[in-house]
Amino acid sequence: MEHTLCLSDLRPGQRGIVRALHSTGAMRRRLLDIGLVENTGVECLGRSPGGDPAAFLIRGAVIAIRDQDGQDVLLRTE
Repeated sequence: MEHTLCLSDLRPGQRGIVRALHSTGAMRRRLLDIGLVENTGVECLGRSPGGDPAAFLIRGAVIAIRDQDGQDVLLRTE
């Protein structure tokens, strides 16, 4: 069964596939530049001690993304 959630909802060890990117402006450009495009696989590798930001494996690179920015990235999970 397929579920939809945002990037900031992923917990360490969880994976998802990008469905849509609702960011705008410079943040949208940055997220697209790091490879967050439709059908890209994403894995949460961990969270900082305070919980924000989280580290994600995206196209072979580890990227830290704040929860506020991850709320605009919709994922599908199984």
